[in-house]
Amino acid sequence: MALNLKPLGNRVVVEPVEQDEITASGIVLPETAKEKPQQGLILAAGPGARDDDGKYIAMDVKVGDKVLYAKYSGTEIKLDSKKLLILREDDILAIVESK
Repeated sequence: MALNLKPLGNRVVVEPVEQDEITASGIVLPETAKEKPQQGLILAAGPGARDDDGKYIAMDVKVGDKVLYAKYSGTEIKLDSKKLLILREDDILAIVESK
């Protein structure tokens, strides 16, 4: 998917990773009972925040990183029928690293 969004400053565009619809015991969860996802994949990243001299401070995350973010953070948008979030780098809690 070609992303037509370029985040500014220290913001990133994240595609939330949805939780499983079936519990371990086999119960199917309706959309209203699901928890809000807190994990996602970074699709686009801004250049970073600026310091007092106007120089960019590099961000700790990059496109392609899988991240954990605060539960009710960011702004939800819909683009090409996909739900995306625009978050500040400060709202990202951790990078999920695969072994």
